[in-house]
Amino acid sequence: MKPTELKPMRVGLLGLGVVGGGTWKVLTANAEEIARRAGRRIEVVAVVARDLDKARRLVGDSLKLSTDGMDLVRDPDIDVVVEVVGGDTLAREWVMEAIAQGKHVVTANKALLAIHGNEIFAAAHARGVMVAFEAAVAGGIPIIKAIREGLTANRIQWLAGIINGTTNFILSEMRNRRLPFAEALADAQRLGYAEADPTFDIEGIDAAHKLTLLASLAFGVPVQFNKTYTEGIAALSPEDLRHANRLGYRIKLLGITRRRDDGIELRVHPTLVSKECLLANVEGAMNAVLVHGDMVGQTLYYGQGAGELPTASSVVADLIDVARLQGAGREQRVPHLAFQPESMADIPVLPMAEVHSSYYLRMRVQDRPGVLADLARILADAGISIGSMFQVPHGSTEADLIFLSHEAREGDVDDAIGQIRGLPFVRSEITRLRVENAL
Repeated sequence: MKPTELKPMRVGLLGLGVVGGGTWKVLTANAEEIARRAGRRIEVVAVVARDLDKARRLVGDSLKLSTDGMDLVRDPDIDVVVEVVGGDTLAREWVMEAIAQGKHVVTANKALLAIHGNEIFAAAHARGVMVAFEAAVAGGIPIIKAIREGLTANRIQWLAGIINGTTNFILSEMRNRRLPFAEALADAQRLGYAEADPTFDIEGIDAAHKLTLLASLAFGVPVQFNKTYTEGIAALSPEDLRHANRLGYRIKLLGITRRRDDGIELRVHPTLVSKECLLANVEGAMNAVLVHGDMVGQTLYYGQGAGELPTASSVVADLIDVARLQGAGREQRVPHLAFQPESMADIPVLPMAEVHSSYYLRMRVQDRPGVLADLARILADAGISIGSMFQVPHGSTEADLIFLSHEAREGDVDDAIGQIRGLPFVRSEITRLRVENAL
């Protein structure tokens, strides 16, 4: 039977902003190709938007237009609800009601799933409907499908990714143009990479939402955003990027999750990455994720992590999956978080004090005899071995000291920094960045 002979899959679109508008454009522009892949037509029949006049200019007058999301999710004519409004309050209410009504859900909302994912996936499993979320992580990069399906024969050892394009653009500008953070952020806002309120991006929260979902897919653990260590980039200075370069590294905001014998690491922070690493060479607003499986080794997923059409491409890919599997029972579908719900593991998330890494330390000190000896003693007593060190004069009486340590326990580094802060010859706050040599 031809796709045109089957009943179309009817879609309700919650939100007509950047991603919602892009979804409409992709479905319209590639309607025939999508129908050939899905086995039936996929048609938007209803839209919820704040500005109905703007919505009419984009989609015309033939659809149901409303400002009330609850009306849409309760509409019996709709098979699938696409949620692209963002936030975790109204969106949660609408998604939960859609599931209760027996409708499949496609969402690009990483915050919603990072905070309420366990509840949402449990409700969907009980009701026998799908919740698809490829667009929630890394925009147009099919990283969810890769982990859920392509790497399913592997025991994932770790993954690390640049999963926020705004911060990657800012760090690229700071390094390439030697801009201070504030100027690089202003450029990102002017070019549309950063919001007027950039807090979620620059403080690492957006990346932490995404990493939370990736960790659940990789290790078969519940969504645990509240246990994700999060540190942003606002405190970085151009001199740190220059010093890192001198040491053979670049600084990237990474989301890292790693399986260990005693638990999993779950952390977002600025990281020194060797220039030889694939992630070190991801520039501008691009995203990339490295995944290491025990059988396949390292695989890299690279592309546009945001934007109207790349993200909409992932939304529509999810819609095609729903169309293909709409009539299948839940036993024939890929589980929401890659593992069967009854097989999810209660693996602890390790506190940062138990993470092991190498460390970059920078501090300004009084330039006089005995300083290095005192610092080396404190680090040695804490079990921290110095791999390399150099000094940059600052005036005639002070100098910046930059240390690169061998691998150490974070709690021990914290203790050493606490002691160093109290030394009379230390003239600045101590900058501490983690170094990942295993990527």
